[in-house]
Amino acid sequence: MQLQQIVETPVAGSSPIITDEEAGALARTTVNLFRAWQLSDAEACTLLGGMSARTWARWKEGSIGRTDRDLRMRMAHLMGIHKGLRYIFKDAARGYAWIRKANAAFGGQSALDIMMRGEMADLAALRDWLNAERSAW
Repeated sequence: MQLQQIVETPVAGSSPIITDEEAGALARTTVNLFRAWQLSDAEACTLLGGMSARTWARWKEGSIGRTDRDLRMRMAHLMGIHKGLRYIFKDAARGYAWIRKANAAFGGQSALDIMMRGEMADLAALRDWLNAERSAW
């Protein structure tokens, strides 16, 4: 048996970069989501990677400044979490309340407790968990 050369497949040309326009929309939607989740200002700032209280206050007033890559990814994960909850719960209010409820899958902690650790990886893990819960596999 002779070895055959492997043909490499090039990476697709589309880039998952979040544009400035998309980041602005994400920021406005994040403010609305945090209102629905009834988060405190301190909780919101933690979920947004340690955002200052002053910057968060400006966001709530509608003045969204520049956002860096980390913040854009955090907001994308938060929207993914929201999307997962909307798929799981037909009643939006139940999904909004779920983030504060103790969950055996998280060792008795709530989803918010997991997210409040402040790490991007925690947001990604919760998003992945919700995606797995709503999928057939």
